[in-house]
Amino acid sequence: MSSQPKMASSHQAQPLDSLSRQVVSKVFIQRDYSDGTGVKFQTRFPQELEGKIDQSNFQYTINEINEIFSEAEAVGSRAYCEGCLACLTAYTIFICMDTHYQKCLKRIALFAQDQNENIYLPRGLMITDPMERGLRVIEICVLRQDK
Repeated sequence: MSSQPKMASSHQAQPLDSLSRQVVSKVFIQRDYSDGTGVKFQTRFPQELEGKIDQSNFQYTINEINEIFSEAEAVGSRAYCEGCLACLTAYTIFICMDTHYQKCLKRIALFAQDQNENIYLPRGLMITDPMERGLRVIEICVLRQDK
């Protein structure tokens, strides 16, 4: 189990190191607390991204992230059963399985990676997984365009 994260980090380390040297500026998408304290990010299009990415692509990315967080935080039969099972096993069940919330966090990380590969990196931008910033902001790096 420990060899898998090591492989993933060594596989991604080279491209991310080279990208970090090319960062020109950063744009931060703040949390939206208008509906409470649940994880939700503002969908207002930042002025700094004007001309770099379509507003519709940006809106899709943020809305999809917000939707996955909404699903992760939903209280329903799944969360109830997960909690009961955790209590019955003295929480040792989580050694063997991920919680619904953890699965959703992995989906968001994969979604951010996919958006970078298909939308953001070709336009000289890079979106950061919100977990890497403690769910406080979504960071979008503007990369230097070498021509």
